[in-house]
Amino acid sequence: MKFTCEKDTLLKEISITQEIVSKTSSSLSILSNVLLVADSNTLYIKATNLKVSFETKIPIEVTKPGSVTVLCDKLMKNLRNLPPGDIEFEALENDVFVIKPLFKKIDIQLRTIPADKFPEIPSCENEKFFELSQKDILEMISHTSFAISHDVTRYFMNGVYFEQNEGRIVMVATDGRRLSYISKQPENAIPEFNPIIIPDKALNLIRKLASGEGTISLAINDKNVFFAFDNQNISTTLIEGNFPNYQKVIPSEQTHRITINREDISEAVKRIFPNVDQKTKRIYINMKNGSFTLSSEESEVDFAREEDIDFAREEIPCDYEGEEVTFALNCLYLSDPLREIGDDAVILEYTDPGKAITLRSAQQRDYFHIIMPMQLE
Repeated sequence: MKFTCEKDTLLKEISITQEIVSKTSSSLSILSNVLLVADSNTLYIKATNLKVSFETKIPIEVTKPGSVTVLCDKLMKNLRNLPPGDIEFEALENDVFVIKPLFKKIDIQLRTIPADKFPEIPSCENEKFFELSQKDILEMISHTSFAISHDVTRYFMNGVYFEQNEGRIVMVATDGRRLSYISKQPENAIPEFNPIIIPDKALNLIRKLASGEGTISLAINDKNVFFAFDNQNISTTLIEGNFPNYQKVIPSEQTHRITINREDISEAVKRIFPNVDQKTKRIYINMKNGSFTLSSEESEVDFAREEDIDFAREEIPCDYEGEEVTFALNCLYLSDPLREIGDDAVILEYTDPGKAITLRSAQQRDYFHIIMPMQLE
């Protein structure tokens, strides 16, 4: 195997594979390697951790076709330290991968593992793909990924629930204390498929790599979901288990509504955050006619007491008429969705201070975020 490739072009793709390959020592050390296949003036690059797999290709000049696997971390670090320009790569018979820049007297040799030891990546050749807008998929991931649970004992919530509902595609994520929902109407009809749970690592990779232009092709089978976009392919094993019945969490009707400027509340949360208890992340919200007050302690603070306290309070105007009410919330559960809402005004809806609060855009109706209050202390 021997080929020539521009350094920065290869480095860009190897940097992506570094996010996928195994970082821990294992009897399957091959999982820390990247597979390189040179053929027909194309370099095929593959990486997998047995759960998420990545494939792409770049143009090269092939002198001798072949394949090899190289430790991904070592390859990336060596490429990063080389100056820009064309580099010659050659896999020798003694399991050595030679890197020689054409413009410098540099000779780097890396150990390799034969390509036939590399795990087989799930094939999508016989799968039926359907297309969705990249823009829509990226927006859906942005509005749900932060609500994914990272509790390994609740593995069925360690991803985003993806389904088709009355012709619309739906993504839902929850960690048990908050829930994020978004749906989109595809431009074209899509085939029926059973609901699936997609691991967050694959979704984060798509969010990082997709250009946001054009479409993304999906195929789903019993064990895997495949994504193809922008000359790249990502596949991931699905999370098994029963996702919570999110429909039961969505309030059918809420009697109180507050409309407030999104930037005002978002900036206020940022200013309050340094003064909240960093373990509980508890923030207090007090609402009364025309007033929305955030604080890092309960609203009635005795400033005359002698002990030192960290405290912050900010009052901002809002459109609200009703009885005075106070909530306690995890401030991240408020700031995370606010960061993704792009409209000027947001709406908070509730029925009782101890029950679910719904946060949504004042203009958009295809997404909302449900937050469970914390206990007042």
